[in-house]
Amino acid sequence: MALISLKDVNIYHDTNMVLNDINFQVESGEFVYLVGKTGSGKSSLLKTLYGELPLQDGEAEIAGVNLKNIKRSKIPFLRRKLGIIFQDFQLLPDRSVFKNLEFVMRATGWKNKKDIKLRAAEVLKMVNLTTKDFKKPFELSGGEQQRLVIARALLNHPNVILADEPTGNLDPDVADEIYHLMKSITETGTAVIMATHDYRMLEKFPSRIFKIERNTLVDLV
Repeated sequence: MALISLKDVNIYHDTNMVLNDINFQVESGEFVYLVGKTGSGKSSLLKTLYGELPLQDGEAEIAGVNLKNIKRSKIPFLRRKLGIIFQDFQLLPDRSVFKNLEFVMRATGWKNKKDIKLRAAEVLKMVNLTTKDFKKPFELSGGEQQRLVIARALLNHPNVILADEPTGNLDPDVADEIYHLMKSITETGTAVIMATHDYRMLEKFPSRIFKIERNTLVDLV
């Protein structure tokens, strides 16, 4: 089943076209790399998928949500179906690991304290951070912070995870751990799109590749 479908999509920053004639589908449980030069439009494509950039031309659907003319008020509903992983972590530095997760859950509609604690414990176990729930982000290594970001992305049982350079600041061994964690997530049916510059990873862990070149998207299969 296609969790992501784009047809004849053009992507703009203001009035400037960044990408044109984008067509692709991603199925349930697929792991897909998104590659291209710096500034080629990888982040713009991801931002379109999670509603940060409005869809102006073409048709697009993600996790059952039509992106064409989506109202701003509906974007939080869309993002509850997605897990978004940023390169710069975007963690709350003054709060513990648990409090970072709790903040996101309360912001996305969780109210019951017992349910919040249970789900936080579940995702921390998935990323092997069970014993670090009381620590602040600055007390974690770079790899641990990225695993916390992945845990945060998993909180709402997302249909799709969009990861923007999740291994960009990590050493190769830690980057490999993050890859294996992300790949394991697809076994539950979640689709993962991972934007990356790490061609070493593409060679070591082959998977489907979308490449942005000449302002459009090529499926290298």
